[in-house]
Amino acid sequence: MKQVLLVILLLAGSLIAGPVALAQLTQSTRLEIPANPNEVESFDVTPLAEQGVLVTIQSGGFFSNEPVRFIYQRLNWNLKPIWYAGYKQDTKYRQIQAYHNDQYLYQLFREYDTNKYQFLRIHLGDGAIETFEGTLLDQFDIRQFKVLDSQAYVGGYHHNRPVVMVFSLFDRSTKVLPGLYANNLELSSIELDEARREVNILVHSSKRRCQFSIRTYNYESRPLRTIDFSNARNSLISGKLLPVNERESLLVGNYSTDCTPYSQGVYVTRIHHDEPATAADDAIKDMQFIEFSQLQNFFNYMKPERQQKILARAKRKKEEGKDYKFRYRLLVHDLQPTADGLTLVAEVYYPQYRGSALTNTAYTRGMDRYEGFHYTHAFICGFDKMGKLLWDNCLPIKQLLSRDLTQMVQLSQQGDRMVLAYPYEGAINMEVIQGNKILRETEKIKLGTSRENEKIMFSAQDNLMAWYGRHFLAFGFQKITSTNSTNPREVFYLNKLTYDPDQPPSGTADASIRKSVGSARE
Repeated sequence: MKQVLLVILLLAGSLIAGPVALAQLTQSTRLEIPANPNEVESFDVTPLAEQGVLVTIQSGGFFSNEPVRFIYQRLNWNLKPIWYAGYKQDTKYRQIQAYHNDQYLYQLFREYDTNKYQFLRIHLGDGAIETFEGTLLDQFDIRQFKVLDSQAYVGGYHHNRPVVMVFSLFDRSTKVLPGLYANNLELSSIELDEARREVNILVHSSKRRCQFSIRTYNYESRPLRTIDFSNARNSLISGKLLPVNERESLLVGNYSTDCTPYSQGVYVTRIHHDEPATAADDAIKDMQFIEFSQLQNFFNYMKPERQQKILARAKRKKEEGKDYKFRYRLLVHDLQPTADGLTLVAEVYYPQYRGSALTNTAYTRGMDRYEGFHYTHAFICGFDKMGKLLWDNCLPIKQLLSRDLTQMVQLSQQGDRMVLAYPYEGAINMEVIQGNKILRETEKIKLGTSRENEKIMFSAQDNLMAWYGRHFLAFGFQKITSTNSTNPREVFYLNKLTYDPDQPPSGTADASIRKSVGSARE
C-alpha cells in the first residue's frame, strides 16, 4: 500500500473514460479528485487485482486536535465506485502499519506513549468495519505487520532486540514467539505460508558470525523447526520464500562475502518442510551462489567501456583465486510465481549526500548532508522450480532519487513477455523484455491530461503499481492549467494504464477530449 500526502480538502471526483494512446501504454480511464489547499490529507492506494482498488483518505489530526477521519472508497477495475465507508478515529491513536489480503484491509493503531493498540479491519466485499483493542509491549518499535486468518503478527524491536508478537482477533489474547529475543539480531522479514498455516520469521546478524536463519512456527505459535545458515559458504543478507509444492519452498535472496550489507550476488536454495532434522544441511548443500559477474545483463546499465573494465577486473581476481568485491545495496522484492518457477526483481541503490559524487562510496558522508536514495538499475532473474537460473535482464534507472527506500520498479507478466516500468517526474519509463532479450528499449512516456486544452504545470509524489493482467495504476498529484480558465486546478489522480503489445513506440501522445461520467464519492 502506497501513501501520498498533500494539503487538500477532498471535494469531489470526476471519472474520465476513453483511451489515450501513450506508446505501448494506453490511458483507458482516469479518476480525478479536485483539491483545495485548506486541509492536510493523505491518500493510500491499495490495488486489489481484478477486484479493483481501494483508496483510503485520511484527514484531520496532522497539525490539530481534530479527530482523524478516514474515508474508504472501493473502486472497480474501471475506477467506478462500488462502496463507500467512513470512520472517525480517536485523537489518542496514530496509525503505524497497514496490511491487506484478498478479504480485508487491516490498519494498526497505537495509543500515544502507551502499550495499548487498536486493530481495525475493513471487509473488502462490503466495507464493513470492525475494531479490536488490545495491549502489546511498551516501547515497541514496530517494523512489520501481517495477518494470517484471525491472528495478527506484529514484528519489531524492544530494547534493540527483535520481537514478534501474536495478537488474536478472536479473543484479544497476545503471545510472544519464542527464540527471537537476542542481542545483535535483526528481523529480516515475516513470511506467511497460508496453505500450511505457518509463519516463517527470517532473522540475520552481521555481528554474530554472520548468522541467518529461518524460524518456523505453527498457528498455535509453537516452534516447528529452525534452519540455520551460519555454515553456508557466504553470508546471507536477506531472503524471500515462495512455496513451489506441498513439501518444498524456494529461498532466494542476496549474499555478501564479508559480513557486510553489500551484496556480491544472489543465492537460491530449496527448503524441505517435512524433513526438519536435515532441512538445514540439505538447504546449504543445494545452495547456489550466483555472483553479479555471472549474470549476462547485470551491468547493462553502464556504458560498454565501463562494463568491460569491471568484468575484466573480476576475471583477473578469479584467476588469482580471489573474489572481486562488489559493493551493491539491494532492495529485493517479493518473489513472483510463474509457470516455470519464479521471477526475482531487485533494485540497486545507494544513499546520496549533498555535494557527493554519484558513486557507491557516498555512504561515508555525514548524515546531515543526506538527500535520499539514488536508484541505479533493477535486475530481473527467472528461476525454474528446482532453483536453476534460466535467464536474467536489466532495467537502467536514470536520476531517480527518493527520500524513502521503497519499491519503484513495477513488473507485469504478459505470457512470456514482461513489462518493467517506474515513475519519474510525471512520466512512466517502460521497458519490455522476454527472458534475456529486450523487445523494447527503455521508453519515456509522459502522462497527459484528459483534455486537449489542458497542460500539467507540475506533478508530485508520482507512483506506479502493477495492477492486474495488462494493466498498471499510476497516481499522484497534479496542478493543471486550461486555456478555458485562468485558475489552475489541483487534483489527486488515478490513471489506469493498459499495455498494448501491438502499439508502436511514440513517446508523449496528445490527449483527446473526454467527458465526465461519474463521481468518486457517488
